[in-house]
This record gives sequence, structure tokens and C-alpha cells, in this order.
Amino acid sequence: MNLFDLHGKVIIVTGGYGHIGNTICRGLYDHGAIIYVFGKSEDKFKSQFYDETATIYFKSCDISNTLNIQQSLLEVFEQHQRINVFINNAFYLRGQNPLCISDEDWQYSIDGTLNSVYRCIREVVPYFLKNSGGKIINISSMYGLISPDFKIYDNHPDFLNPPQYGAAKAGVIQLTKYFAQYLGHYNIQVNAISPGPFPNESVQLDQEFVQELANRTSLKRIGKTDELVGSAIFLSSAASNFITGHNLVVDGGWTIT
Repeated sequence: MNLFDLHGKVIIVTGGYGHIGNTICRGLYDHGAIIYVFGKSEDKFKSQFYDETATIYFKSCDISNTLNIQQSLLEVFEQHQRINVFINNAFYLRGQNPLCISDEDWQYSIDGTLNSVYRCIREVVPYFLKNSGGKIINISSMYGLISPDFKIYDNHPDFLNPPQYGAAKAGVIQLTKYFAQYLGHYNIQVNAISPGPFPNESVQLDQEFVQELANRTSLKRIGKTDELVGSAIFLSSAASNFITGHNLVVDGGWTIT
């Protein structure tokens, strides 16, 4: 038995065309999974998966809208009669200056980074119950565990991680633990992945800032997105069947101290 074989597994990844999501989708696909990317922009999906659109599917889904989530899940289930893994990767957020975030921007960000995860968990679980089990993987962040090292941002204020993001990601870790306990007897495993410094392509243009990030890790470099793929494959596969409520930190040693 290949513990990491995902052939025939139907896996949904919200925001799967993003910086981290598209690499995870390709890795899961390479291990045999049937991938559905839930997102709002089919154009962004096609720009990332133009050569794989016959096997990695797009499904229009707005994670801020419960009815939209329900309809998208129903369509996938009707197509395959199963959903095996659901990966909460998408988020939306606005506002950055820690002391100048409006009530509206705070609420919008918490909704997009925490509430949306709850909505998706709530709506996918009935499909797992139909198939006597399933796996949920929530993408959190190292900033759900620790506060930022503000010295890194002294000369790079545009990249400062805002407080509502970390607060919501900490909530994602707690949701993971809560639902792991609540759903365990249904053979549903709920785990999280907390990436460390994986700056996107535009941020990587600032080499000085990238070096600041690298210096803060034990490995003295930033992460490459394909270095998150193994975590997603592991938590999606039979290899993790007795693991639940775990937060797998992939941060190059950032949070050791």
C-alpha cells in the first residue's frame, strides 16, 4: 500500500490559484488526486493552470456566501459522489496600519480569514458523513502562533503583517482543534498547516526585505512554495489517518524561539 497515493481522491482547495494554493494543487494532482479549485476568478485560474485545465477543475465559489458554498459543494458531490479532502486556503483582508484599521476593515478581514473557514467546515461536513469520513486541512500561519518581529519591517512598512490577520489565523488553529475533537468519532480528521516566510513574487523583488526574513529563520532562507506540498500530501493521504488536531508548522525554524 502506498500511504501517499491520492488516486481517485476528490480534493477541494479554496483559493487554489494563489501563490501557495496553486503549488499545493499541482502537488496533490501529481499524486493522483482529482482537484477542484474554488474561487471567484476563472481568469486567474486559467492563468495558473492553462496547461492542466482538463484535470484540475475550476468551480466558481465565493467563500463569503453560504449559499454559494453550498451550491459549489453540491455540484462536486453530484459529479463524483464523494468529497474526500477539503483545504481551507483562501482568505480576504484589508487594512494594515495597526492603529488605523476601521471597524469595517477589521470585520471584513476577520470574516475573510476566520469566519469563512468556519462556513466551509460547516458546509462540507455533511458530505463527509455520507462517505463515513474525510479530511479537513486549514491553512493558518506562523503569525497565528507568534507576533511579528517588528524590526524586520522598520524599513519595509508596506509589508507589515496586520493584527487582524494573526488574530484570525490563531482562531483558525483553535477551530482546527475544536473540530478535530468534535468530529473525530465520525472518522473526520481536522489538521492545520502554518506556513512561515513564503513571500510572493512581488515581495521577493525587494531583496533587502527577503534577506531580513531569511536571517530570522534557522535555515537562513525563505521558503519555496513546493516545500509546502509534502505537508498537504501527507495530511491528505492515508499516512495521516491517526493524526488530528495537529498544526504542522512549516517555517524554517522561525517559531523555535
